[in-house]
Formats: sequence, structure tokens, C-alpha cells
Amino acid sequence: MASERLADGDSRYYLLKVAHEQFGCAPGELSEEQLQQADRIIGRQRHIEDAVLRSPDAIGVVIPPSQLEEAWAHIASRYESPEALQQALDAQALDAAGMRAMLARELRVEAVLDCVCAGLPEISDTDVSLYYFNHAEQFKVPAQHKARHILVTINEDFPENTREAARTRIETILKRLRGKPERFAEQAMKHSECPTAMQGGLLGEVVPGTLYPELDACLFQMARGELSPVLESPIGFHVLYCESVSPARQLTLEEILPRLRDRLQLRQRKAYQRKWLESLLQQNATLENLAHG
Repeated sequence: MASERLADGDSRYYLLKVAHEQFGCAPGELSEEQLQQADRIIGRQRHIEDAVLRSPDAIGVVIPPSQLEEAWAHIASRYESPEALQQALDAQALDAAGMRAMLARELRVEAVLDCVCAGLPEISDTDVSLYYFNHAEQFKVPAQHKARHILVTINEDFPENTREAARTRIETILKRLRGKPERFAEQAMKHSECPTAMQGGLLGEVVPGTLYPELDACLFQMARGELSPVLESPIGFHVLYCESVSPARQLTLEEILPRLRDRLQLRQRKAYQRKWLESLLQQNATLENLAHG
């Protein structure tokens, strides 16, 4: 079984990491199928790390103690207290020294991969411009409407929330607001049955496709300061208030230049590292075949 194959200390560390990163839970909460999947992920990861650390590029690569301490502090910050961290380690039969050793190994692998990319050219403004103009559709910002809403739910088990009663209540609220829409947040806090009532019914900056279709279709026809009619969704009756409108637009090259350059630089590094790893693993496989031939 996968749980038996993951019994050694190093694998327990990897399992703790994979369980949280891939499945969002503790190792003990993984199903047998998830354990088997984790086993495959861990096996592949260890195989790659071993190859990286045995490569000529790893010679002379060391991790400063300060970098290890910073990484350890980052892990510790995920827990409420040092005691909570220790409990998590104890639950997986791990200790701090072993965790630090595995963390140092990971950091060294990352450092080797960084060294491999050391000679890559910087992404130029020309590179960024070409990408921007060839992929202009990626830099379109959809229309956004800042909206609030009031919800009265339909629940036939409660007299005040039967369909007829809920409709009467929401229409009364809407009638009250027609003359004073500036009181919308106040009325939402008093009468809305949505958790957003605590924020005055604020839905925030909404883009098309975010709300129920019945609400979405209405909101994106509304002007700034406009109230909707009573709208019905699967959960009840709503009234919307549009606070502001930001039309769809194209981000300019100047707006996205630094972030896009960083993104393209990272993509270039990842692609180069992937090719380097593929070549390294292929070389190792060839050597192993010759050794066993």
C-alpha cells in the first residue's frame, strides 16, 4: 500500500508538503487513492531532486544559514504557535532537525536551478512590446459595476418568508429607497438576509458572469446611481444598486510593462529549466541503461 511505501522520514516530510499543497489537508486525511497519487508525485519529485543535486551544476552550491532560517520561519508562521508546529511534526513522526535538513535540500535544488539560468538574457522592452501586440486580447479589462444588493429569501417554512410575504417585503423596501437611494447601505444592513448585509449589501466590483444570470443581465444595463426593479434568483428576491460603472477597456503597454516583463522572464526561466531537466534525466537514463547493459 502507498502508506507503507511512504513510511521513511524523508517521505513523511514530502507527504506533509504534498498533502497540503496538492490536496489542502493533513496527510492523515488523505484517501487511499490520494495516497497513491501522492506516492507517485513524491517519487517523481525525489527522482528529479536527486538528479539535480548529482549534476555538475550543483558543485559548489551552498545555502547560507540565514536563508534556511528565513525559510524555516516562513513555515513556522503558518502555525498559531511553536507548540502547534511541534504537534504537527509529532503527528507525522517528524522532528525539527529532519525538517530543516529536507528544507535545506529543497533550497539547494532551487539554487541549482537558479544557477542554470544565470546566463539567460534579460527580456527587453522590444520583447515585451511584441508579446503585448501579438496577444492584445489578454490585456482587456472587462466592464465592472460596483454594486450593492438587498436579499429577501424564499422559505415556505417561515410565514415571513413565504413567496408572497418575501415579495411584499422587498417591494416595500424598494419603494422606500426610490426617493432616497443613498440610504441603500443602511436598508441593506437592516433588512438584507445575505451575509453582505454587514457591509451594507456591498458586492464589490462585479464583472459579467459573477452573479446569478437574472441579476447579471440587469446589473450590466444599469447606470451609476440606478436602482433595479425586484429581481428573482433561485435563493429569493433582490434589489440591486449600482454605485459606479467602469467600462471595458484595453490596458496600455505602459501600464503592464514591468509586470509583463517579470512574467515573460519567469516563463523563459521555467522553460529553460524544464529543458535542462529533461536533458539531465535523459542523460542519466542513458547512463543507467549502459551500466545495466
